[in-house]
Amino acid sequence: MAWTITENGNRLDVAIDGRFVAAVAPAARDEIIAKMRDGMNVVFDLGRMVHIDSSGIGVLVQVLQKAKAHGGHVVLAGLQQGPRLVFEITKVNRVFQIVDKPEDAFPA
Repeated sequence: MAWTITENGNRLDVAIDGRFVAAVAPAARDEIIAKMRDGMNVVFDLGRMVHIDSSGIGVLVQVLQKAKAHGGHVVLAGLQQGPRLVFEITKVNRVFQIVDKPEDAFPA
């Protein structure tokens, strides 16, 4: 799995590519949280994420909690069918705003 983090003003764009699982989740979480500032919004581009386990979901929830505590929001974009099923089964899809494309996350 690979991830890229791009700071775009008051928005952090995080693209996840591959399998978001326990082996990589802690490192991704630490890097994302280290780059977050008060009031910052986070957009996860999950269009190339093919699998997520409970550790990956845990990272998304931790980022959401930190963002909310500091006046920001988190949006998930491009969730593919396989991972989307995991979100639906675990009911995590009720916690996040999910949009089709990253550019739909925070329209002007």
